[in-house]
Amino acid sequence: MAVYKAPVKDIQFVLNEVLDVSSLSKLPGYEDATPDTIEAILEEAAKISENVLFPINRSGDEEGCTYENGVVRTPKGFKHAYDTFREGGWTAVTCDPEYGGQGLPATIGFALTEMFTAANQAFSMYPGLSHGAYEALARHGSDELKKRYLPKLTDGTWSGTMCLTEPHCGTDLGMLRTKAEPQADGSYSITGTKIFISAGEHDLTENILQLVLARPEGAPGGIRGISLFLVPKFLPKADGSIGERNGIRCGAIEHKMGIKGSATCTMNFDGAEGWLIGQPNKGLNAMFTMMNTARLAVGLQGLALTERAYQNSLAYARERLQMRSLSGT
Repeated sequence: MAVYKAPVKDIQFVLNEVLDVSSLSKLPGYEDATPDTIEAILEEAAKISENVLFPINRSGDEEGCTYENGVVRTPKGFKHAYDTFREGGWTAVTCDPEYGGQGLPATIGFALTEMFTAANQAFSMYPGLSHGAYEALARHGSDELKKRYLPKLTDGTWSGTMCLTEPHCGTDLGMLRTKAEPQADGSYSITGTKIFISAGEHDLTENILQLVLARPEGAPGGIRGISLFLVPKFLPKADGSIGERNGIRCGAIEHKMGIKGSATCTMNFDGAEGWLIGQPNKGLNAMFTMMNTARLAVGLQGLALTERAYQNSLAYARERLQMRSLSGT
């Protein structure tokens, strides 16, 4: 039987003895990040990792996500787990208090991510992608976009993802064909197809914000002409509530070897309404904020899965009986 026990003592040792995390509380804005507060947060993160996320790890992989007529459903238990995760404030730990976040240091966020990922990598990818979208929008978005969308990403009622790859070009983004046509109201009409989009469509949140690389009309060729756009699944009303469906549809989900509880989607944009993030033709600069967040997450995934593999191999070695002991039968 698979096992996972959050290595809270090991994490505390690294934070306190190696990194001297207490020094963070001396920095402006991090006054509340005291060792006692951090310890309490780690203990609570361990509980949700062990008792909520880990129990649906294997079942989620065995069941996987399902697709029907553009609708993607996550495995049994994922929606309840996400609601518990969101209501506990775990989507907001390192986000700016201006947008409803707790304003804790990224160092603490990394420690939590290790536990969440080790307990259930497929699940943890959903809030992980959202946090990457939060970072990109927070650093490069206009004040209007940040005011409208960051509070929803912070509290987890809306989620985010990034849309880069296209069927014909793989990782050579200079060849992308997704186009962006400027509209009279300052928005853009986005048309094209993106593939391998993690968390591109699912049933966990009210809305999904797609960060899409596209080429505006008249822009230079290659990567120099690429811009980044925020394209929501549902267009928000003036009061921030959900409005009409945007021109976005999931065409399929990938059939994968693993992490099947994480929906990897083909996303079709058909005149979808979107808004420019950052400067025109500087889309990769803004996207790499999200990409670098994802790269750090991938490193944490390696650490987290190694921890879980160690725990399970150790448990197996202790329980597996074979041959005879040195003292006899």
